[in-house]
Amino acid sequence: MATSMQKLVGVSEEDDEEEMEMDVKEEDDEDEENGEKQIAAQMMIGVDEVMPSTSSSDQFQYQPQLQEQVSNQGGGGGARRSRPLEEKERTKLRERHRRAITARILAGLRRHGNYNLRVRADINDVIAALAREAGWVVLPDGTTFPSRSQSSPAAGTSAGMTSSSSQMVSQQIPPPPATLQGVSSGYRTTVEYNACRMKGVFMPTPSPYDLSSTAPAQSSGVVADGGEQTERLPLIAGSLQVINDKQIIGLPTKLPERDFAGTPFVPVYVMLPLGVINMKCELADPDGLLKQLRVLKSINVDGVMVDCWWGIVEAHAPQEYNWNGYQRLFQMVRELKLKLQVVMSFHECGGNVGDDVCIPLPHWVAEIGRSNPEIFFTDREGRRNPECLSWGIDKERVLRGRTAVEVYFDYMRSFRVEFDEFFEDGIISMVEVGLGPCGELRYPSCPVKNGWRYPGIGEFQCHDQYMLKSLRKAAEMRGHSFWARGPDNAGSYNSQPHETGFFCDGGDYDGYYGRFFLNWYSQVLLNHGDRVLSLAKLAFDGTCITAKQLPGIHWWYKTASHAAELTAGYYNPCNRDGYTAIATMLQKHGAALSFSCTEHHILEQQDHLREALADPRGLVWQVLNAAWDVCIPIASENAFLCHDRVGYNKILDNVKPVNDPDGRHFSSFTYHRLSPLLMERQNFMEFERFVKRMHGEAVLDPQV
Repeated sequence: MATSMQKLVGVSEEDDEEEMEMDVKEEDDEDEENGEKQIAAQMMIGVDEVMPSTSSSDQFQYQPQLQEQVSNQGGGGGARRSRPLEEKERTKLRERHRRAITARILAGLRRHGNYNLRVRADINDVIAALAREAGWVVLPDGTTFPSRSQSSPAAGTSAGMTSSSSQMVSQQIPPPPATLQGVSSGYRTTVEYNACRMKGVFMPTPSPYDLSSTAPAQSSGVVADGGEQTERLPLIAGSLQVINDKQIIGLPTKLPERDFAGTPFVPVYVMLPLGVINMKCELADPDGLLKQLRVLKSINVDGVMVDCWWGIVEAHAPQEYNWNGYQRLFQMVRELKLKLQVVMSFHECGGNVGDDVCIPLPHWVAEIGRSNPEIFFTDREGRRNPECLSWGIDKERVLRGRTAVEVYFDYMRSFRVEFDEFFEDGIISMVEVGLGPCGELRYPSCPVKNGWRYPGIGEFQCHDQYMLKSLRKAAEMRGHSFWARGPDNAGSYNSQPHETGFFCDGGDYDGYYGRFFLNWYSQVLLNHGDRVLSLAKLAFDGTCITAKQLPGIHWWYKTASHAAELTAGYYNPCNRDGYTAIATMLQKHGAALSFSCTEHHILEQQDHLREALADPRGLVWQVLNAAWDVCIPIASENAFLCHDRVGYNKILDNVKPVNDPDGRHFSSFTYHRLSPLLMERQNFMEFERFVKRMHGEAVLDPQV
């Protein structure tokens, strides 16, 4: 037994070198035998060139080369025969050198890294061991993918994986408890931010579709003969035993899928391309779109979502609206008996992730902006952001005699009058109202055009004259007029929290001035949403309305200040819940919450989240519980492309939580977005299966 274990694990660098020399000698003998066999084979081929080979087709490929070598041997003399011997010697030297390097690497890993690598380990074993140590999962066939929990260096207990082709040990990390306040339990900052949470929320148990080591591996036994080929297979953690020279290899079985038959019906919509309506307000490709809509209808998709762009409809003059292209689109949708979700898009399109067209703000608004750039959001350096209008002009008559809120209301009222029949017939099922950059209720704190890159904290956007006027008024009412300024120690777009005096642990964000400023800054966001949604409710009375989605700003969520959320307008540090006020404002107007939250498992598998102290899962469940606490419906859409079954299963698991004690689920789901890639056969088959399961229908292959 001791001898067999010694062979499996290896003991020292000297053993490696001795084994390497034996291997080289064996290879030398094999090379000589192979050379003799090759000459014999060449002679056979030279005698009978047309003899058919009984081996694989690969051998036919080498016959011309062998025949050529035989023909050359007749008149080439000794030079021709000595050259292969010289090449063989050089090959042996290179092999010895390579094996010596490998032996030193393996010895160092065993001695200093506690890697249980066999003596005959090759470069594949080394790569597999290092990959597993870094938090990746390496399957026996070489398939490699990241493991979410093991990739987090912040976990209190590391994954401690020792990898080998013959043995591998892993420690199972228990899943986080289901009672935490929207934050994962695996990480604690120096301020123990989780201890500051005051309100317990529902946290679902980990999904079986998470490719993570947090769930115990299911395995089935496979018996393989001990040999060179079997030893080289990298194995799954704790999955190998040695019995009488037999290796019992534990291979993972297919993850079981949850059966969604009989679950609540959740309608599925598909977002149309951004450029479906061109700048002349005409359908860009009516025939192609009609074919695609018919295909979507054939799999019982409930409807489509489309942006109604302010920069197209009211492009040239105030209160001159052109709805022609949308009229034709809506007629097409009604004829196919589909539903419509429409988005009132008051922002610029282009320059953001996923934007494949350019749709600016109306020309007449841009003209006003050239003469009065204060109508746009402005950072501390005075850089303007023309993506949308500043909330400081909501009540300022700077748009040719109208306030910004009046402009938005006139636009929504024109839409309601133009498409009254579609509202009456129930074709338009929901209206999303854009409230900021990308349509989202947030400040444009992370503009790529101004140099921001992930995971920068962003900058406060409150330095246009109208926002500063509001800040000055609030400071005077508080009795501290010298507070009428933005923070001067909050860093720049790409700073990290600990690099600033404002966002660092114990920084000014939690001081008297910091709390005053952040309260004012977030209240301006709430007031803007409240004003616009109150007018939207008036314009679309009887139809479900929702704020265009809240973004998932998850980076720096595991710090005390939550700096990236603060600059975006969400006053959500570790000792304050910043999303309850937003949910309460939506509930006041009977509006739903739209939130891109269904693929946080994809984000959690990315290594850069460790550096950004991000927690997508914690953020998701904090926001969802804030909405559920005030009983408002939740609509969702995917933020990333999804065409695979694992991704769809995770979306389903979030839309219909399996262990929610109240049986809550999302009100609708919108797939982002219609594209030729979605229409490819395999992708579309997976999407059809996903739609059936969202509808609560049974599928024929739940375990495939």
